[in-house]
Amino acid sequence: MHSFKELSEKFEQQFSKRQFPDQPSNLYDPAQYILGIGGKRIRPVLCLLGNELFDEIHQDAYHAANAVELFHNFTLIHDDIMDKAPLRRGMPTVHTRYNDSAAILAGDVMLIHSYEHLNKINSKIRTKIVQVFNKAAREVCEGQQLDMDMEQKQPEQVDFTDYVNMIALKTSVLLAASLQMGGIIGGGSEGNQKHLYEFGKHVGIAFQIQDDYLDAFGDPEKFGKKQGGDILINKKTFLLLKALELCTPVQRKHLHQLMDTNPENKVEEVLQVFRDCKVDEWAEKEKELFSNKAFEHLDSIAVISGRKQSLRELADFLLTRQH
Repeated sequence: MHSFKELSEKFEQQFSKRQFPDQPSNLYDPAQYILGIGGKRIRPVLCLLGNELFDEIHQDAYHAANAVELFHNFTLIHDDIMDKAPLRRGMPTVHTRYNDSAAILAGDVMLIHSYEHLNKINSKIRTKIVQVFNKAAREVCEGQQLDMDMEQKQPEQVDFTDYVNMIALKTSVLLAASLQMGGIIGGGSEGNQKHLYEFGKHVGIAFQIQDDYLDAFGDPEKFGKKQGGDILINKKTFLLLKALELCTPVQRKHLHQLMDTNPENKVEEVLQVFRDCKVDEWAEKEKELFSNKAFEHLDSIAVISGRKQSLRELADFLLTRQH
């Protein structure tokens, strides 16, 4: 059994080689550029962990992992265009460094390249793998559209359950599908695959709740971001939606004034409303709720507990991080 760190190194060793042809360079260099920016590579390594949960790592797991990482970066390129984002991981985004047209084409070719990796998987399981991959890919697009739809609404118009569903689609299903694809390759049963998928899905939601919490209440030096970045741009988060649900009419009016006028002390004032409504305490309990559900599914997977240790350690790391 390998740790997440060991599998990250194994994945990076084979993925760091150039993924695309040299020519035409104006098509392939932008695609290679975003891969060079790096990232945690959590999703592809989950494919490897899902495989190793049941059996020794098969080469097919690397094909699936490569497909997942290419698809993920394809979505990042297009998301950055939609968001008009200038930076990604501290580096110029693809459309900023090149141009919108080059970025769109680079994303397109990355998606096609991901299917080339899937096509290398053993024919006995390829159809099932592609079904899981396609479902996750479609749901990520659905989540992005729901997110854009919600941006056009007032916070009170966003149903909390719908918001959780959007987060699950946009961020969690690809984590879950990565694990399931690994489980399929490792020979896991349908029941075990389902538990593995639900484990990844619930970890993803808990992670997003924690991310929202840390943006508001985390130590900026540990978290690596300016405190209250989401508050400054009136981003709809778990905290804001729950605060508007729990607050008094006076507090709600105050929140809307802060969002409309953007005073210098906006972050401090909004955080005080959050504390008064106890959404900080609620967020910690809600994260714990989704974390517990995740670990219940992990515990239900019918393999010896020692084989689950790497997944447990990764989830613990993700859900207790301060940065």
